[in-house]
Amino acid sequence: MLAAPLLAVPFALAMAAAAPAAAQDAITPGYWETTNQMISPLPSSKVERRCIKPADVAKFMQGPSNHIYTCTYPTREIGGGKIRLKGSCATKDGKPVPISGEGAFTGDTFRVDARIDTQLGGLSIPVRARTTAKRLGDTCPAETAAG
Repeated sequence: MLAAPLLAVPFALAMAAAAPAAAQDAITPGYWETTNQMISPLPSSKVERRCIKPADVAKFMQGPSNHIYTCTYPTREIGGGKIRLKGSCATKDGKPVPISGEGAFTGDTFRVDARIDTQLGGLSIPVRARTTAKRLGDTCPAETAAG
């Protein structure tokens, strides 16, 4: 399944990064900078800035799913400054691909290391991704406040 390495991108985009955290149950809304990295097999990196509104925090913390991939996480542990997700993601036409992630967060930081286990031509290909993020401030610039 060639699209499986691309699963790391939505996983990373939906998550953000942190140093060890104090007891914390969610990130703080505001303006965030997120660095999404695919570590292997094809290293890449992308930095984005975005506004996370109070209504968006729960969705941000629950794990990725988007218009391309449908993800389910039977294991979803979030709290005390730690996050652990285990489940699968699939495209509309594809088989589910196992995905897991672990990390830590504070109100102002978030980090998740992800592993996607995919098959390509009968070979198992482990994909590694990492998202790190930091909160830049309480308010979002006018052009990002809408989303």
